[in-house]
Amino acid sequence: MSMQIVNSKLSDSKYQDIRKACEVMRQGGVILYPTDTVWGIGCDATNAQAVQRIYDIKQRADSKAMLVLVDNDAKIQQYVKTVPDVAWDLIDLSEKPLTIIFDDARGLAENLIAADGSIGIRVTREEFSQQLCYHFRKPIVSTSANISGQPAANNFCDIVPELLESVDYVCESRRKEKGKHKPSSIIKLGARGEIQIIRK
Repeated sequence: MSMQIVNSKLSDSKYQDIRKACEVMRQGGVILYPTDTVWGIGCDATNAQAVQRIYDIKQRADSKAMLVLVDNDAKIQQYVKTVPDVAWDLIDLSEKPLTIIFDDARGLAENLIAADGSIGIRVTREEFSQQLCYHFRKPIVSTSANISGQPAANNFCDIVPELLESVDYVCESRRKEKGKHKPSSIIKLGARGEIQIIRK
């Protein structure tokens, strides 16, 4: 396991953006924010009512579990009963964003956890979303900023007005970007470290 320490000097505008987003999530609100992949819809991953709002906003069945972001791999142990040893190597060696689905999730909103008790967790290394998780002190839901069945929003300019009007706060950071971003790789880990590739 690598103890990744978040220590970044944020500009005042980014800090204020993060502060406002955290304040909204602490009050049970929903935000739109840039991640290490595409733009995402987020909320406090321990707040079941906020999680339900995201399902409603996305018009998505709550049987389709959503993943969470954390700022460093040490946090994973707080929300998964047993972390297979191979998980630490996968996180350290991954060259692109990697979501790992773990069995036996705990400490999260019940409607966020899949029917089989699993949860997808990603350690973000992108500055804004990493600092957001660090300052919020809890895992943050991350699901693509789109209505279910529609294309994910690569950039802020791709987010449809319906979504912009449905959330409580839209982050200011990285709005001007027009890059090509891809969803993360997804791997499912069994209790004994068995690896199943869900998405490359």
